[in-house]
Formats: sequence, C-alpha cells, structure tokens
Amino acid sequence: MTNKVKNRIEQITQHLNSKKDEALEKSEWKDTILEIKKRQYLNQIADPDDRGYIRQKTTGKLWVRERIDLFLDKGSFREIGSIAGNARYSKDGSLQSYTGANFVAGKGTVAGRDVIVGADDFAIRGGHADGAVWGKSLFAEQLARKLKIPMVRLIDGSSGGGSVTLVLDKGATYLPPLFGMHDMIASLSEIPVVAAALGPAVGLGAARATLTHFSVVSKDIGSLFAAGPPIVENATFENVSKESLGGALIHTANGTFDNLAESEQDCYNQIHQFLSYLPSNTGQLPPVETAHDPVDRRDDELLSIIPKRRQRVYQVREILMRVLDKSSWFEIGSRWGDGAVCGLGRLGGYVVGIITFDCTLKGSVISAASCQKFRRHIDLCDTFGIPIINFADYAGFAVGTKAEKEATIRHGSTLTAALYQCDVPYFSVVLRKVFGVAGAAFVDNRVPNMRIAWPSGDWGSLPLEGGIYAAYRHELEAAGDKRHELYEKIMAQFESVRSPIRTAEIFDMPEIIDPRDTRPILCEWVKLVYDHILPQRLERIKIQGPRILYRP
Repeated sequence: MTNKVKNRIEQITQHLNSKKDEALEKSEWKDTILEIKKRQYLNQIADPDDRGYIRQKTTGKLWVRERIDLFLDKGSFREIGSIAGNARYSKDGSLQSYTGANFVAGKGTVAGRDVIVGADDFAIRGGHADGAVWGKSLFAEQLARKLKIPMVRLIDGSSGGGSVTLVLDKGATYLPPLFGMHDMIASLSEIPVVAAALGPAVGLGAARATLTHFSVVSKDIGSLFAAGPPIVENATFENVSKESLGGALIHTANGTFDNLAESEQDCYNQIHQFLSYLPSNTGQLPPVETAHDPVDRRDDELLSIIPKRRQRVYQVREILMRVLDKSSWFEIGSRWGDGAVCGLGRLGGYVVGIITFDCTLKGSVISAASCQKFRRHIDLCDTFGIPIINFADYAGFAVGTKAEKEATIRHGSTLTAALYQCDVPYFSVVLRKVFGVAGAAFVDNRVPNMRIAWPSGDWGSLPLEGGIYAAYRHELEAAGDKRHELYEKIMAQFESVRSPIRTAEIFDMPEIIDPRDTRPILCEWVKLVYDHILPQRLERIKIQGPRILYRP
C-alpha cells in the first residue's frame, strides 16, 4: 500500500473512531462494521489530491457523486454496492490496496418518482469498464427492469474493452462479452431508459447512450465514438480530436443523440422533463397533471398564423405553443431530421405526443432522415401509450437522385408501417399540405380517421402546381411564348375546386374548423381517450403483450 493511500485510510479510521457510537462500541461486529464504513467513506468523499479527480475538475466536469446529488431529489439516493471495488490483500489477510469501483449505482427519486441511476466515475481509470466491478452495472439494469422503474445512465467513458495490458495480466485473450445486453434491450419495451453523455461515451458507453428512449449530450464536455482518436488514426490514418471525431454538435445533427444541452445541469433538467411525461413502466398510464391552462382557451393569433399565399412559410412551433398547455412543449431532436418536428406536451394536463413539419425547411418534403425521426417518435409513443396528435403539413416524400441514393422510399415504407402498426389513439389536424403516399400515411391510418382541417388545408395526389405541368405537358410545350398564360388559365380552373370546403361537402374531411377551436377540440378528445380507450388498451397489453417490441 502506498504511503498516500495508507495515510488516507488512517485519516478515515481516525475520523470514524472519533464519532462516538456507544451501541457499536459494545457490538462484537464493531471491527467488521468499521471496515465497511471505512470503505464507504473512502468511496463517498473525494480526494482533492487524486490525479483523476483533479483531471475531472480541471476539464470542467463534476465528480460522479456530485452528479448524482444534483440529479436526484435531495437525500433520496440509496447506493447499491457501496463498498464494491478493487482490493488486494497480503498473505496474512491485511488490506494492501483498495480502489472503489468507477461505476456508482443505486435507487433514488426524481420529483418524488422512483428511478435507478448508474453513473460512471471518469476519475478512476478514465471510466473504462475494467476499472469497475461489472456486476454493478448489470445489477442496476436488471433491478430497474424488475422494479418496473426508469433507468438513468450518466455516462462518462465506460468503454467495453478496457486496456490491452490486461491481456498480459490474464495470460490469454478472450471473446468479448456483452454482459447485460439482453436486459438493456428488453428494458426498452418495458421501462423508460434515458442517458446523458457527460464526457466521452466510447465503445460500450456509446451503445449505452444510444440504446435509450431519450439521450442528451452536454455541449461543452460530451462526445461519442465507437473508438477514440488513437485507434482511428491507426485504422484510417485520420488525425482527429475527440470533438471533430464525435463531438456533441456532430451527433445531435445526425440523430445519434436526441438533444443538445448547454451544461450538465441542463442535461439533468431535460431528463427530468422527459421523464415527467412518461409512466414508470408500460403497465401504467402516462402521468396526468392538474391543468392550470383553461381547456376552452381560444387564441386569436391562430387566425392569421398561416399565410393565405401558399408559397409563404409560417412557424409551426408557434402553433404548438399556442395550442398546447402553456410551457408544456418539449421538443425532441430539434437539430436533426430535415424539418421533422417531434416532441411531447400536455393538453388539459394529459400527455400527448406531437408530430408535424417545419415548412421553413425542405418545403415540407419528407427525407430519409425525416422518416427515421418520425418512426422513432411514433414507436416511443406506442410503447408508453401516449396518444399522438399530428399537425399535418406534408408535401410528400423527397424526389430526385439524392433522395434515391438515400433510400427514401425504403425509409418511407418503414415509417408508413410504424404509423399503421402502432395502436395508440391518433388525431390529425391538417394545417396545410397533405399530398401523395406520404401525406396519406399520416392522415389515413386509422378506422375511423379522427381528423379536422384548418381553412388553409390543401391536399390531393399531387400538388396542383407540379401536377398541372405533368398532366398538360404537351399543351404547355405547344403554347410556346404563351405557356405561362395557358398555365395560369388552367390553374384558375382547378382553383375553384381546390377549396377544402368542397372536400368537407363530400365528407372526405369531417370538419373545417376555426383555428381558434383547435385547443378545445383536442382537449375534449384527449380526455375521452384517457377515460375510455387507454385503460382498455393497457388491459389488452397485460393479457396479450405488446404487438411490436420497441425498435431503438
């Protein structure tokens, strides 16, 4: 045992002996209990002189136990494996050295609700798995699944392979295992699983960050990669930094992480908000809050929020914030998806999932990335019984060589399957465009189809502007210099039948509504859903099981 460690243990021993506990003094188990307390104290109190702790602090990161205290309700943490660590003993049985495991786990509460939290300690062996006692991580995952409560991963390192030098100690190589992967994947169909990247998420850590329902990365300190810069340089001859290889901005722009956070505290705030919308497990209804926003509130700004001229854009998020309960909109994946907008919110205190499109991006055209983002969110809502509200504005799937190379139709078919396979209640509010197979998939996937439209609704097999050029190609070409004049004449003929009122008259659209009535209508619908449909759906799932397991 080094003098440094020996002195620290002696200081801890003196500290524990100074605390008078008369009952313990009389116990035959005093020595054993003091040894336990000694290790607990050693693990729970930071050593300001430790090189790993100093590195953690100088890089702007919190220590593992500071993170847990900041994330959980004050005083709620009950640790599991509090003395697990790497110990060495002399032949006479005396302790030679002891280092706590670099993975801390236990049960706590968030806003009074139970969770299991597991956090990496990067101060010990850089968070590598070989610095931990692997059974702790596995036990935490299994316990969350068994107790049917959310699993929270605070990731900082956690590579699966550790160091190659361990091969020399072991005397042999080994087939790489994935301890606990069965439970990690099975949990996705049973309990909420969330993760925050609070440092590098490497190897197994990267898998733990992405096998989740929600993941967030701290902008200033988080990153993710399959292998770090030294291995990349050897494999691909690229000289890269952690930031350029897998920084937070890279992986929130491609959907690897759902959300970007400005700081560690922001990571915790976002996880808290996400969990507030989800039940503790798939056998419960989403949590209902007391509504402080009137369900019959009508917002006059909605009357003019969508311009009459179809070529002009509008801000769909402003619509969401005016219709949903105030301050309840929580967006997921805002930095990726080519205009796809997904998130959670509340109506009259009831949780709803939201899908829509930002028409300021890609002209409401659905790309391969849009399909992937929509599919993931639909699966989330279906898994946890969250009703979906679709604010429809979809011009169709992307076309052209780029779209074909990205396999847009393949991803579009997968999205369509997700829309038809999920069985949570679904309601469409048509804001503007609904065209082609893509538009049909979003508004025509239920029996009966619950849908209403704003006066700005515009729909059909093809947008008229492009469809006229296709249908009247020969006539327009023959018109020569008068081509534009002929086009406008043909368009005028179609405009008379383009009105959404015509569609409502034949009952292909049940109602064209005053936009101000959107919130009252949706609040009434979602209450009916929670009162009459979701409880029966839960009973069916309990008997039959989910039809489709969650696909991360």
